[in-house]
Amino acid sequence: MAGTLYLVGTPIGNLGDLSPRGAEVLGNVDFIAAEDTRVTVKLLSHLGIKKELVSYHEHNRQQRGPQILERLLAGESCALCSDAGMPCISDPGEELVRLCGEQGVPVLSVPGPTAAMTALALSGLPTGRFAFEGFLSVKKSSREEHLASLKGEQRTLIFYEAPHKLPATLRDLHRVLGDRNIALCRELTKLYEEVYRTTLAQAAAYYEEHPPRGEFVLVVEGASSGEEAQAVSREEALALVERLCAEGMSLSTAAREAARLTGHKKGDLYRAAALGEK
Repeated sequence: MAGTLYLVGTPIGNLGDLSPRGAEVLGNVDFIAAEDTRVTVKLLSHLGIKKELVSYHEHNRQQRGPQILERLLAGESCALCSDAGMPCISDPGEELVRLCGEQGVPVLSVPGPTAAMTALALSGLPTGRFAFEGFLSVKKSSREEHLASLKGEQRTLIFYEAPHKLPATLRDLHRVLGDRNIALCRELTKLYEEVYRTTLAQAAAYYEEHPPRGEFVLVVEGASSGEEAQAVSREEALALVERLCAEGMSLSTAAREAARLTGHKKGDLYRAAALGEK
């Protein structure tokens, strides 16, 4: 009989946020699969628990996932933990859950804190409808495509971002989405927790002068409710073609991709870009 995989939500900062059930499961399973064993062992030490730890993260998931699955099929129980928050949210744990589902291994959730929902609750922005977008790509063309697809999105948008990339991300959000309200939530549940409610323009200017510290959750106001999604201008569409070409795409491919994202005709964008029009 197969064992059970438990998805255990761990604190995003304050260790007191771990649920009693979460502590009980961590103490009772046969082994723990952790994003970073060095982080999880600190939590276990706080709880007075000694348990076998195996690493499971983005860089070893293809090899380690089947190994964990094999142990589950043999009857062992496993707790899956990310460094902070709920596993499987912007996390390779989703693939392990898929493998378990395919093989009939039971998967149970032990809910805990999530940075995205904590930030949304603190933001002061509409919470009834939202879209979690995770981390933006570091690849310029993928980043442009992602942001362009969100220009008319009326739901509140939630992003994760590292401090060293925050200034560039704020500039890109402002350039593509326009000036909207934003809540920048930093170091949630930790000693220096901060929520900065402002606009994208003001946030971009502020963090150009003040180097950001700590991990951020960005909660961005959606497009105006009841309004039609603002059309992407011809100038913006041609600028997108230019950026995609700079990333290595052929002009034809860039024009086709920009047309798909903006609604402009591929032929018009191709001819205008070939002639150097703006």
